[in-house]
Amino acid sequence: MNVLVINCGSSSLKYQVINSDTKEVLAKGLCERIGIDGRLVYQKAGLDKEITDLPMPTHTEAVKFVLDALTNEKTGALKSLEEIDAVGHRIVHGGEKFKSSVVITDDVIKAVEECNDLAPLHNPANIIGINACRELMPNVPMVGVFDTAFHANMPQKAYMYGVPYKYYENYKVRRYGFHGTSHSFVSKRAAELAGKPYDNLKTIVCHLGNGASVSAVLNGVSVDTSMGLSPLEGLIMGTRSGDIDPSAIEFIAKKEGMDLSKAVNMLNKESGMLGLTEISSDFRDISAAMEKGDEKAKVALDTYCYRVAKYVGAYVAAMNGVDVIAFTAGIGENDDFIRRNVMKYFGYLGITIDDSKNDNCHEERKISTDDSKVEVYVIPTNEELAIAEDTVALVG
Repeated sequence: MNVLVINCGSSSLKYQVINSDTKEVLAKGLCERIGIDGRLVYQKAGLDKEITDLPMPTHTEAVKFVLDALTNEKTGALKSLEEIDAVGHRIVHGGEKFKSSVVITDDVIKAVEECNDLAPLHNPANIIGINACRELMPNVPMVGVFDTAFHANMPQKAYMYGVPYKYYENYKVRRYGFHGTSHSFVSKRAAELAGKPYDNLKTIVCHLGNGASVSAVLNGVSVDTSMGLSPLEGLIMGTRSGDIDPSAIEFIAKKEGMDLSKAVNMLNKESGMLGLTEISSDFRDISAAMEKGDEKAKVALDTYCYRVAKYVGAYVAAMNGVDVIAFTAGIGENDDFIRRNVMKYFGYLGITIDDSKNDNCHEERKISTDDSKVEVYVIPTNEELAIAEDTVALVG
């Protein structure tokens, strides 16, 4: 089957066409500046990128341009739209309503809309993308794959907050977790690489990108994860603060004359590594600054590694042990300094990192020594393939 995978943001749309039988990416790209002016980036497998400025007042035009590019006579990856067998849509928040991927219907869209308060920046955009695809491909089956679904079976002790219970009852205020598609894909792949059964394994996945989260996967089930009601909780990230004393927010807001909206915006967009370094949210820039002697950059990187290590250690306790630790996403897959400095905290677990394997590693590889009691891997994530596989499982 050929599956079109759509990841729709408020002003952007990422896409891939994947052959689910061969796992080959036939074409990929993105639409950006939707609602402003519009730009289509398209790349057929084996060819260079094509970048075209096109008017995209809405997501419907963006989807139409994607479909036109995919079926273009010269560089199209498909002969016609009839070769698209299904569409898989990334949906950020499923609340407590969705614990797995689902075939999209009118009732499903209504239920997703009821979760909009939990993800006001993401879910409405996801729905816009779904509706645009349904309008242009009314007879093609579509599947919704939720970022929160993999974490939906966490035990209550892991997802409850210490606030009045009525806020959970009335508004479903609790930990949900995100990056679920990545955590699911990487934890399964880790079991394959370790040669051990997925349903009898204690795995910790460190999804470290501009947004970052850690999960504890016990016997194939996510039993805890670092992100919470929103993606703001947990690790220090590119521009997000991660865990912080709420009183610190009130203190800063009073000193700076901020209202609540501005304070939350500061925590989401001006904090994290950007705020700590006052240089950049990009770890490459921060590493370069550290090498030149910038003290803020060094402190920020040390703080980042320490925070990741604290969560890994907490999840070792949550599962009463660990068999495999996996690093993934942009930083986890590419930054050997971060991996090495996170893992230096776990000598007590009998883990030794093989520097010859870890240094300059940007691919799937075991980076722990053969005599380590816990296996450590670098595993590139593939959320698009995971979405395609879920889609095929439901409509194939």
